[in-house]
Amino acid sequence: MLLASLLIAAAAYLLGSIPTGYLLVRFFRHQDIRSVGSGNIGATNVLRSGGKGLGAATFLLDMLKGCCAVWLGALLGSLLMPAAPVRSAEGIAALVAVLGHMFPVWLRFRGGKGVATGFGVFLVAAPLAALAAIGVFFLVLFLSRYVSLASILGAGGFPLFAWLLVRGPRPAIFIAAQFAVALLIIAKHHQNIRRLLAGTESRLGTPSRKAGTK
Repeated sequence: MLLASLLIAAAAYLLGSIPTGYLLVRFFRHQDIRSVGSGNIGATNVLRSGGKGLGAATFLLDMLKGCCAVWLGALLGSLLMPAAPVRSAEGIAALVAVLGHMFPVWLRFRGGKGVATGFGVFLVAAPLAALAAIGVFFLVLFLSRYVSLASILGAGGFPLFAWLLVRGPRPAIFIAAQFAVALLIIAKHHQNIRRLLAGTESRLGTPSRKAGTK
């Protein structure tokens, strides 16, 4: 079971670590997104750099790689750990895919904040809870125009939605992954939290003027 878990984790990490925002901007605009705006490779920084279409594509592809990581994890789990709950494999894949996005080996472990990939992994593993969390994200974004605040509240609400909406077996690793992913996403927004408290956070539609802003 340990070897199977390691194989699932390795596959999820490799999928999660694909730096889609970096690759899209490099290919279509011949730029290094890490040198633009906040330096983040995620969809928000790609969008704020002036690439609306690339920003949308980055979000979609980051979400899809999360979906694929959990789908593949479940497949490997059913083949390699037939006695274990499939959700155990999904939990491992979900957590490690998000870690791969945040800390990709290809970019010296400087990755994104995990919002789109986190949504993708749980869209497969806990779809109703993921949809409820993204609903919170869009509601907060609509009301405040703060992407960071929407991301934090959406991620923070996910474990509660999962507790209320997920049915069937819920092994410990599956529950732990939900809380771990939410906490990782919130922790990755620590600079945004400081700026929100200071009233200096940029709203959606305001270009990033210096490194360190989302």
